[in-house]
Amino acid sequence: MDSLAAAPGTGPNTSPLPVLRRPRARATFEGLPRDRAVVMGILNVTPDSFSDGGAYASADTAIAAGLRMLYAGADIIDVGGESTRPGAAEVPEDLEQERVLPVVEALVKAGALVSVDTRRATTAAKVLDAGASIINDVSGLAVTDEMIRLIADRDAHYVLMHNRGDSKSMDKLASYEDVVEDVIAETLQVRDRLRAGGVSDARIILDPGLGFAKNGEQNWELVKHMARFTGLGYPVLVAASRKRFIGELLMTAGKAAPPQARDGATAAITVLAAAAGAWGVRVHDVVANLDAVKVAARAKA
Repeated sequence: MDSLAAAPGTGPNTSPLPVLRRPRARATFEGLPRDRAVVMGILNVTPDSFSDGGAYASADTAIAAGLRMLYAGADIIDVGGESTRPGAAEVPEDLEQERVLPVVEALVKAGALVSVDTRRATTAAKVLDAGASIINDVSGLAVTDEMIRLIADRDAHYVLMHNRGDSKSMDKLASYEDVVEDVIAETLQVRDRLRAGGVSDARIILDPGLGFAKNGEQNWELVKHMARFTGLGYPVLVAASRKRFIGELLMTAGKAAPPQARDGATAAITVLAAAAGAWGVRVHDVVANLDAVKVAARAKA
């Protein structure tokens, strides 16, 4: 038989997965598309994420969901074991690792290019050992020296996301004289720390941190001026998917649209970001946003 064994997540109570007749060649960062923005699929292995908390809380369901994203065309799968929504409780690092490591290992084995959303150097080291290629760190101004040393030593790709404070304090820190210029200046301060610690410019990806220490109007200003970020000379990742400021825009009868009802607006932001030169988008709905980046690329051709 040339088919693979049944993938985790198959069975009478789970959705069937496509069966690969041949193993895929392992994806590489260098092999990512260059003619369009890349699509990073969000895979939360947590019970409390704002959009899909609990949906993929076990390794088997998370692996199954990650494989569906991969087969749907996701260029990168971003695995996270700790919710970073405002107000979220901190997760012990051993629990974070218990959640993400089996998922990373399985997706890498299936040929996926894997990113891991973590702010801890110990977790980052273990997922890099497991085959992850990118560390997506929401720490922002609070990035640790240990993380910087690790990224430099491993020569790993690193998403430097702008943020102030932590999940409990970020909403209180959304005060800026000019949100676009202030976010750029603070992001470049962290970039300078990375450089001083030995991290190569070629490994740095910038993320303006939509939703992190920003209110609704500030997020829209950042979306409007995304070309300021892409003009800095680094790949820029835009992570707007299903966030609160979109729900507030789509308010009906005084209530914000629920997260799953925000996918159409997310795809619209994806088109705007890609048209402004974004390197990639981090999204929940892979198929719709893959279509969106293809439309943006064709319109620019």
